Amino acid sequence: MSPVLERARWLLLGLAALALAYLVLVHWWFTAPMLAMGDEVQRLRDEQLALRMEIAQRPVLEQELARVREFEAGNAGFLPEANRQLATAALVQRLESVVESASPQRGRCEITARTPSDARTEEPFVRASVQIRLRCGMAELGAVLHALESGSPQLFIDNLDLLSRAAYLGTDREGGMMDVSFDLYGYLATPAGVPGA
Repeated sequence: MSPVLERARWLLLGLAALALAYLVLVHWWFTAPMLAMGDEVQRLRDEQLALRMEIAQRPVLEQELARVREFEAGNAGFLPEANRQLATAALVQRLESVVESASPQRGRCEITARTPSDARTEEPFVRASVQIRLRCGMAELGAVLHALESGSPQLFIDNLDLLSRAAYLGTDREGGMMDVSFDLYGYLATPAGVPGA
């Protein structure tokens, strides 16, 4: 074998041994952990940047939150009373006022029962609810329901049940009077679960 080939062979073996030594001794013990640490440092820098950007938005978010709170404070959709009992009493007063103004003739629409009820549903706000029974003519009933649902604060009617006496008697001696029952309810601005609501 010529000395040049012999030298090339030893050089090649030396390079292979050096590469193997690097792989076994340096790469897995030094280079790989450093690369992993570099990736971790980059991830932490990206996370820090994202957090700094969120922190920079804080004044804008606080201003927007103040605007929303101001809007909600003036929101006429909620009942203004402080607790459920006061709100239920206000619902009954509003119903009495609406029923009284709905009929030009006395006795054409009257409240026969009003019972406060405790709504046991999971809702984000406290609900004040009253079960109502009326005896009304059809035109007066339409006026009552419209006045209740279109006013402010916002009220809701549920479980509406109409019973015509003429259907049972076979006559219309009472001038289209109906027995009506429904649930009337509204919401307090107080979130559910707050003591005293």
